[in-house]
Amino acid sequence: MAKIDDLIKEIETLTVLEVSDLVKALEEKFGVSAAAPVAVAAVASNAQATSQEEEKSAYTVVITSAGDQKINLIKVIREIKPDLGLKEAKDMTEAVPANLAENVKTEEANEMKKKLEAVGAKVELK
Repeated sequence: MAKIDDLIKEIETLTVLEVSDLVKALEEKFGVSAAAPVAVAAVASNAQATSQEEEKSAYTVVITSAGDQKINLIKVIREIKPDLGLKEAKDMTEAVPANLAENVKTEEANEMKKKLEAVGAKVELK
């Protein structure tokens, strides 16, 4: 292990061009390619990123466009958030993008999105 640590310390002192030449020389000497492990690492990092996206369990529902049916949109907003008054719901349709709900579970967020899109609004789940 000490030999490996010494080699790593030595490599750290090299310039990028020297490291590139070293990699090429090792590839020629041992008949291997450094490209395959990089591809495997990229696939692994993509899989990890995908699993992190799948693990997300809470979303923010954001209205990005009110669409043409503002009256119907106001009704849906008040149905989703009954604590909002008529004026607050109307203001939300005019001040897009607007956060309608935060920390909403996946199923509930998707249901809200369906209702809002049914009346012509554009919605993002963040």
